[in-house]
Amino acid sequence: MDLSLKPEIAKHYKSLSQKARVITEKWFEENMYCPACPSSYLERTPPNEKVVDFICPRCNERYQMKSMARKFGSKVMDSAYKPKIQSIKNGAVPNFVFMHYNRESMCVRDIIIVPRYFISPDIIEKRKPLTAKARRSGWVGSNILLGRLPTDARIHVILNGLIIPAKKVREAWKRILFFKEIPVSSKGWLSDVLSCVRKLGKIEFTLSEIYSFEEVLKQMHPRNKHIKAKIRQQLQILRDKGILEFLGRGRYRVIK
Repeated sequence: MDLSLKPEIAKHYKSLSQKARVITEKWFEENMYCPACPSSYLERTPPNEKVVDFICPRCNERYQMKSMARKFGSKVMDSAYKPKIQSIKNGAVPNFVFMHYNRESMCVRDIIIVPRYFISPDIIEKRKPLTAKARRSGWVGSNILLGRLPTDARIHVILNGLIIPAKKVREAWKRILFFKEIPVSSKGWLSDVLSCVRKLGKIEFTLSEIYSFEEVLKQMHPRNKHIKAKIRQQLQILRDKGILEFLGRGRYRVIK
């Protein structure tokens, strides 16, 4: 994998955004493999294909790429809100790839992949409608709340200019495949509780320690009036899926 970008391929474009899109997509096409299967490359989708930029010829996993010259923050601007929510409910949302590159050195610095089964309505934020003066007046966009996702959902392919071995990337992908089986209506809760577990930063923890996130989870899920019971339910799922081990007396151990 070569981290160098090729700015010369976009010399005929005037718009900086068009140049960035052409350069980064070309790099992705030439260097990226499929994290979901052994395929060593991904194919570019036809120009008229909406939402999906690349597809794996072997397992048909679909990828949408977003690139920026600065690091991605806790939220990322995305497409129209209503179609986005509908695509999630229909199971049509792709995997997301977030590329951060250095504009001066023209090198890729970071690539994070968020598997599609972590994209739930809970992490899609509705933006304010565009003003009456805007060209698309009334249009409502969305934000992807990256900061709300557990570390498990942010799979690093490149981190601070360091290439992560493909074997480790694919292992990270396989570890959380069980999220595919979780209903859309439950994904947000399970993801949020897993995120709380990771934030503790402990191999072993107690139920009372997880309960310390009760107020945070209440704000995330204001309609639920039984937060502690819901937390216990999600911990049981994580136990059943091999992420946690129940030690008894309200104690848990992180396995993965």
